[in-house]
Amino acid sequence: MKTMVRFLLLLIAIPLFTQCHDKIIQEQTLYEPVYLSFDDLRKPIQASSPDSLQKPGKIYVKDQLIFINEYLKGIHVVDNSDPAHPVPLAFIDIPGNVDMAVRNDILYADSYVDLVALDISDPEHIVEKGRARDILPYITPPTDGDYPVDYENLDRTKGVIVRWEARKVRKEIHLVPYPLLIFYNYDKVKEFTEGGVPYVMNGGEGGVSMSSGGSMARFTLYDKWLYVLTGNNILKIIKVDDPAEMYKENELLLRGSCETIFQHEGKLFFGTRNGMSIYDLQDPLIPVFISIITHIQSCDPVVVQGDYAYVTLYAGNGCGSSVNRLDVINISDLYHPVLKRSYNFGNPHGLAVADTVLFVCDGQHGLKVMDARDPLNMHVTATYPGVHAYDVIPLPASLLMIGEDGLFQYRITSLSQLQLLSTIRVKE
Repeated sequence: MKTMVRFLLLLIAIPLFTQCHDKIIQEQTLYEPVYLSFDDLRKPIQASSPDSLQKPGKIYVKDQLIFINEYLKGIHVVDNSDPAHPVPLAFIDIPGNVDMAVRNDILYADSYVDLVALDISDPEHIVEKGRARDILPYITPPTDGDYPVDYENLDRTKGVIVRWEARKVRKEIHLVPYPLLIFYNYDKVKEFTEGGVPYVMNGGEGGVSMSSGGSMARFTLYDKWLYVLTGNNILKIIKVDDPAEMYKENELLLRGSCETIFQHEGKLFFGTRNGMSIYDLQDPLIPVFISIITHIQSCDPVVVQGDYAYVTLYAGNGCGSSVNRLDVINISDLYHPVLKRSYNFGNPHGLAVADTVLFVCDGQHGLKVMDARDPLNMHVTATYPGVHAYDVIPLPASLLMIGEDGLFQYRITSLSQLQLLSTIRVKE
């Protein structure tokens, strides 16, 4: 009998708790999306007159041309026939661009959810040759974290989100009596809604003719396939030999939270947030996992030469670590990579190795040059402070370095000396 009474009381109480509540209107500041329509996104891409650097991202080199990403805006084209006097040729307006890679005379670039192919055979008259629509993930640009994002009103049918605008809105908040009392002050939980998946500046390696990119890659080419690292662990394999008919051939779930990709001698090396993984490209459409070596949680690009892989671990970008160092990994046995030596740095990002010299971009601590004749006993032979170093590409006659201050080009005179040849600085 007592059980029955308790049950009846509970039945009476439920509607009281679920219906007896107050409604209040709270004014909040939220980030609301600003869209670029798909029609505007997909207008034919062409080159215009040169523009100044404002927020440079990755760099890519094709023969005598330098391509400099303008973060989320497009690509600067520079004639580098004379490294002491590089000449800006054009600016390609590509909304949402971060990555690029070059195969023959075709430049492949991301444009938010699309992959575009551009004919660069005439650098001053670049034209669009193909577009694969919706082949890349729908991601949102980062916010500064001051306010939460109004996710309730996102509408992907309106187009891609190009930025956020802070606006005061009035929202209905429900006050429910105890024990179901819930009250959210959205301005106090902003740290949990900082705007979706951030973009990542990056580089790439490879192409059919003489072309190369930096170590922060999320694009890389192998024969007629473009490998695109999306999200943190999805690899898309896109057939690109016909720019007018690009399509996804395969998609692979990778091990670990991958951030960078480096192609070397038919192998893919991925820098992950907790190590480095290696995949074999014997079948280019089905990369086969070979091995992984783990370390503490950190951001890490990777480059390879001979029996060694060089990996920088740096704090920042939400990677969950305060460690800043360079790891040297023996990969003579790809199935059993071994960490052999670590070197401490300030905040190392991109890196490159050329013969017996290792170049390390140490963030705000500048560019550092290391004698790499013995990878297990390296030492810094020169430091070039006063610039923010992000990524670097060694060329036959010079060295390119990109950072927040702009593009810097050096002549390599010895293991310990670089001679500054030219600069293209950001607009002040």
